[in-house]
Amino acid sequence: MARCALPGFGLSLGITLAWLGGIVLLPLTALAWKAASLGPSAWWSHLGTRRVLLALQLSFGGALVAAAIDLLLGLLLAWVLVRYRFPLRRVCDALIDLPFALPTAVAGIALTALYAPNGWIGHLLQPLGVQVAYTRLGVLLAMVFVGLPFVVRTLQPVIESLEREVEEAALTLGASPWQSFRRVLLPLLAPTLLTGFALALARAVGEYGSVIYISGNLPMRTEIVPLLIVQKIDAGDDTAPAALLGAVMLAVSLLVLLAVNGLQRWSRRWSGVS
Repeated sequence: MARCALPGFGLSLGITLAWLGGIVLLPLTALAWKAASLGPSAWWSHLGTRRVLLALQLSFGGALVAAAIDLLLGLLLAWVLVRYRFPLRRVCDALIDLPFALPTAVAGIALTALYAPNGWIGHLLQPLGVQVAYTRLGVLLAMVFVGLPFVVRTLQPVIESLEREVEEAALTLGASPWQSFRRVLLPLLAPTLLTGFALALARAVGEYGSVIYISGNLPMRTEIVPLLIVQKIDAGDDTAPAALLGAVMLAVSLLVLLAVNGLQRWSRRWSGVS
């Protein structure tokens, strides 16, 4: 039997699987087990209320919309930062990482201070009849804010690696700049775009700190599922209802990510990217 090129492969594989099981699989299994302890008859009584259903709709629906917005904005920002040179470019590039370094609670307070009815931007929107803070629009804004860097940082190295000769050849053959982007560059970027979308989606679904401040936590209007989980934990000693909500979020998130991964594989085959 041929020897493995990696020394100590068996030991390293065992350590990797042990860490994976202890850090990822074991906690998720415990979560599912705790949720299952309620029994099927109690599941609907906890999940079927209008308050929980609206929170699920806001958490996942808002995350999907925010990830789509991040996809468009992230592609534009990454393209400009890679392909153009302009004053303060490095400063703009550094600011992209601000949501990574900023504590989520601080981000929520800052967004609320800006977009509250008496905030710097909020008081300008108030005469137009637009209110951001304490509405679903504010929740969407917070989700876009925390997810945007994932798309930009995922796309930047791929855009840098694109060969200019491919674009120049398309333009030489008579294609317009838009046709060159849509038919030549976009298929090459599609798998990376889906990766950025999945990362932004996962970040938005699990966001808590920035959302609870700007949303105002209005029952059946701006509540998100993580907030309900915290409330159920604070309500008593039984954590099973909170675990049930967490298990539902885990299951839906897993299904969404599996669908995105399927789209990634399909886009790679369609574009011919290995």
